[in-house]
Amino acid sequence: MSKKLRTVILLISLSLSGFAQEKLSLKEAITLALAHNYDIKISKNQIDIAKNNANIGNAGMLPNLTGNYTNGGSIQNTRQTPATGPDRVITGAKSTNNSYGVDLNWTIFDGFRMFANYDRLKELQKQGELNSRLTILTTVADVITAYYDVVRQQQLVRAADSAMDVSVLRTNIAKTKLQLGRGSKLDVLTAQVDYNTDTSNYLQTKNALQVAKVRLNQLMVRDIGTSFTVTDSIDVDEGILFSKMAEIAGQQNPNVQNAFINQRIASLNLKSVRGARYPSVSLNSGYSRANSTSPTGFNQKFAANGFTYGVTASINLFNGFLQRQQERNAKIEVDNSTLNLSKAKLDVNAQLLTAYENYSTYLDLIKLEQRNVDIAKENLAITLAKYRLGSIAPLELREAQRNAIDAQNRFIEMQYQAKVAETTLKEISGNIDLGN
Repeated sequence: MSKKLRTVILLISLSLSGFAQEKLSLKEAITLALAHNYDIKISKNQIDIAKNNANIGNAGMLPNLTGNYTNGGSIQNTRQTPATGPDRVITGAKSTNNSYGVDLNWTIFDGFRMFANYDRLKELQKQGELNSRLTILTTVADVITAYYDVVRQQQLVRAADSAMDVSVLRTNIAKTKLQLGRGSKLDVLTAQVDYNTDTSNYLQTKNALQVAKVRLNQLMVRDIGTSFTVTDSIDVDEGILFSKMAEIAGQQNPNVQNAFINQRIASLNLKSVRGARYPSVSLNSGYSRANSTSPTGFNQKFAANGFTYGVTASINLFNGFLQRQQERNAKIEVDNSTLNLSKAKLDVNAQLLTAYENYSTYLDLIKLEQRNVDIAKENLAITLAKYRLGSIAPLELREAQRNAIDAQNRFIEMQYQAKVAETTLKEISGNIDLGN
């Protein structure tokens, strides 16, 4: 029964590897994500919107020119009674009215609010670019994590496959001993149960590998069923210094930079609110042409055309203390933006230190687990040799096998977690190599 099951698993593995599988590098995965990821495309569109909005016209610096056209009329029945003479009765008197022209209005001074608005629009454009960069950093970090998750699962599959090899060897030895009269049926059955357990673990690990590949394909925005292989190792950068990461984070972390921009926007909003204390001056001009007819009027036909021009100035003298209230609120927003900046710096430092502590711990654990793997492999080899000679019980071999499996799995897991911590450090500092 165990041989049949192993044959089925072998055939499945051969059928999967029979297809030409792409050897996907991390750099290729990042390149595909940067080119096709939906979040990145959306963020780039938002940058375009911010760029379109950042212009002097949107800030109110340019004049408004409006064209207008009117055409209408009326039909009336009228009776006019003059001071002398008979009444004048008109039935169905048709009047017409036609006019067209253009009007120009240009605010040339509004207490410097238009300049503050223009600066605010430019800051919003910078914020859009910054948010796009944050999206890119997050996506690249997700791709790196997902890629090395595939590497991890790929290594776990190989480890599970090696465990099955040991279980097969143990089963064959138990059967041989039984045939020679030196073993028992119980040893054979126990070996088969353990083999089935290892097979179950192997199949579950294979499933986890396929799920990890689906996740990576999703981030790269391609057919989620695309089959591929990845590198065989997890390379961890062991030379990261906290002081260097903290220095870079203070300059490049998107959340800190975003808080800086929000502080600048709050100051510009206060400047705009204060501008309402100054007078507003506008130039206005226009050209119009009008024609009308009225059979019942004193003038039955009328026509006129010409230019208009003028200057309008206004100043807010009193609006129920709303100006003072708005200025106070704007000042509070400036204070809040300063507090948010301090909070952002503190949060980033806390995240950075936490990630660095994890990173340092996992580097130490990698070294420890590497030694455990070597010891567990040597112990398994010695135990297996003794089992062949019949000098130890099957349970001792199984325990040695479990120790070897657990040590290998822990070593793989520590490598992956160290890579995740490294990626998190670089993401927080805003220093991920996009061409990694």
